[in-house]
Amino acid sequence: MPLIDKPLSELKKYKGINPRPSDFDVFWDKALVEMRAVNPKVELVKSEFQVPFAECFDLYFTGVRKARIHAKYVRPKKSGEKHPAVLVFHGYSGNCGDWAGLLNFAGLGFSVAALDCRGQGGSSEDTGGIKGTTYHGHIIRGLDDAPDNLLFRHIFLDTAELAQVVMSFPEVDPKRMGAMGISQGGGLTLACAALEPRIKRAAPMYPFLCDYQRVWEMDLAKDAYAELRTFFRQFDPLHQREKEIFTRLGYIDNQHLAPRIRGEVLMGTGLMDTICPPSSQFAAYNKITAPKEMLLYPDYGHEGIPGYADAVFQFMAGL
Repeated sequence: MPLIDKPLSELKKYKGINPRPSDFDVFWDKALVEMRAVNPKVELVKSEFQVPFAECFDLYFTGVRKARIHAKYVRPKKSGEKHPAVLVFHGYSGNCGDWAGLLNFAGLGFSVAALDCRGQGGSSEDTGGIKGTTYHGHIIRGLDDAPDNLLFRHIFLDTAELAQVVMSFPEVDPKRMGAMGISQGGGLTLACAALEPRIKRAAPMYPFLCDYQRVWEMDLAKDAYAELRTFFRQFDPLHQREKEIFTRLGYIDNQHLAPRIRGEVLMGTGLMDTICPPSSQFAAYNKITAPKEMLLYPDYGHEGIPGYADAVFQFMAGL
């Protein structure tokens, strides 16, 4: 098999190289305190899109820094008992997708909520001093400010708050919740399961937002990670602040959040991935101490993989 990264035997032992800030745990404990102090002001607005077996709603809640966050929420009709729920997270600069893509779980008798990440391609607000969207550049947004102002800090917290909002609904069993997503959605799945450890099952596929320094050293700061190169070119061309910058990025590096995960994890990884290289994904996976399994696809990169969606659906069906 051609190699674009470390041999598999080394990947299985790789622990990542991006620095972990010394106050990492304090940072996230403080962030969670801020999130829990927010009044979410939850609102469900019935959508024009409806189907006979489920109800479809636009869900709104207030996140940290007063951003109004949007998600699509679908719940099955005629469900007398509390039932499981699944959270779905989208790829970088995307949105929560069409209603039709959420109906499979409703058909299973589950509720499902799909988040619009703030400032990207959906309807959630970005309250960073402007009106409208920012769409991209979110890894470096706030990098020259206090770590508390990193935009992905807020997005990570939005995933945990969405979980808490959905867990509070009377129809949902809070002990039977899953989270899933691809690329950025995979990274947000890890963050959600780490920051809301009641998540019972998590299914990240080739997760983004892991081991930034490894991505840089592999010369893969392009495509989804292109803004890392842009930041150095524009703001630190001599790399005099390189250690400082990667350490600050460590606050939003999922490999450092991974040990907080308590639920069962099913991860999918393509060994030919040149967008989110396998070693960056293994950096997070190898630090998960909860029950876990990785589905390895030797001939696939950052792309659709046959059979993976079915595997995740059956994994979540066991909630």
